[in-house]
Amino acid sequence: MGQESSHLIDPDAPPETLSDRTLAAVAQFIKDGGAKHIVVMTGAGISTAAGIPDFRSPKTGLYHNLARLNLPHPEAVFEIDFFRSNPAPFYLLAKELYPGNFSPTVSHVFIALLAKKGLLRMLFTQNIDCLERAAGVPADRIVEAHGSFATQRCIDCRTEFPDDLMHEYIKRGEAPHCILMDCNGLVKPDIVFFGEQLPGTFYSNISVPAAADLVLVMGTSLLVHPFAGLPRRAREGVPRVLFNMERVGDMGTRTDDVLVLGDCDSGIRKLADALGWRDELEAMWRGLVGEKEAERQLSKAQMEDAVEDELEKLIGDVETKLDMSEGTTTKAAATDESDANVGSTQGREQADEGAKDYPSRKQGGPEDGTKEGDKVAGEEELVGDSAARAADVVEGKGEKVGTEEEGQKETQEQGQRPVDKSNPMLNFEPLPLTEEKPVTADSNAKAEDKGGGEEKPVL
Repeated sequence: MGQESSHLIDPDAPPETLSDRTLAAVAQFIKDGGAKHIVVMTGAGISTAAGIPDFRSPKTGLYHNLARLNLPHPEAVFEIDFFRSNPAPFYLLAKELYPGNFSPTVSHVFIALLAKKGLLRMLFTQNIDCLERAAGVPADRIVEAHGSFATQRCIDCRTEFPDDLMHEYIKRGEAPHCILMDCNGLVKPDIVFFGEQLPGTFYSNISVPAAADLVLVMGTSLLVHPFAGLPRRAREGVPRVLFNMERVGDMGTRTDDVLVLGDCDSGIRKLADALGWRDELEAMWRGLVGEKEAERQLSKAQMEDAVEDELEKLIGDVETKLDMSEGTTTKAAATDESDANVGSTQGREQADEGAKDYPSRKQGGPEDGTKEGDKVAGEEELVGDSAARAADVVEGKGEKVGTEEEGQKETQEQGQRPVDKSNPMLNFEPLPLTEEKPVTADSNAKAEDKGGGEEKPVL
């Protein structure tokens, strides 16, 4: 998801700027003073540890959970025309997502730490949750590409609405109206809805990535344009680091791209370790969110890691059993084929012998003179140990065969060779594999640049 029609760099191609395509090399690059103008780009993935759902995850994503609001389609909650006719669903959602209900993650605080050390040139975020501000990132270093809950205004006359009044309405899940009596238009947070343009601050800073000496991309699918095009604006040779669950956009196509796949917080902690900033980062984060919230976020991450580990183990077990089943099936089939060939040869020899002993007997039917006491010489060899092993399980005409002789007799009465069940195939029904959505690239598809109106705002 989010990949563009581009080719991954040859693993053997040497980096132009970094000593190696690793986090350790990125950390050394920063410590050596190579990165003094870092540009960060973030999406919903850096806020999931805080408890805010992203948009697209199956069953847990925001759009999946919006089904309870009985919308014509999930995206309608962020459509300006739908909002004008029915603002109630948006304000029910806003009550849950409003700033103050969630605390920053260690990824948010890492960006604030970059700013504290004078290394942050600019943060571009798709998120509307204001957690970057709460983490301590200076407002003049933040470009909220899809707006935020920080301010609000009337959608008709554009008059600003007071923060304290807005907070009260949000708490009740109600839609406020313009403070001007002759207007009475609906009030909406300054979040970019479908059909609205991105803020002017986005376009006035769109050239900033070209001045970066290091680009960090965190927790975004890079599907929403024009935001998705920001990483491409970095100059060739400038290291770009992706912290995300999967490769997205054109990340991984340049010699100095470093891909850190997994949850954002884990990747950021690894970078902090390599920089020697881990203790400072953890102390700054815990001091901000408190020990209880810090432990909650950590336990959530640990539980998700445990689930992922268990899933990988389950998949490994299933694959092992499938291999065993395939091997056993092949072996059983070969054994059955060998037994069938032997049985066929013996049957022909037995038929010839029978014809010599009983000239009046015709080959091909037991009814032509075969007496109950007569046995074909090779039948004992054909049944062999199979009848003994199957004494308690072989069924015939509704009753179990208890002895070799009874089994042979029943076989003669039915005119059939006894079935050898000595090599039952492994009866294994594999568990269904957990579906993993593959990362694909549509070589012809390009997202249409429609400002902020094409896609939903990203938490």
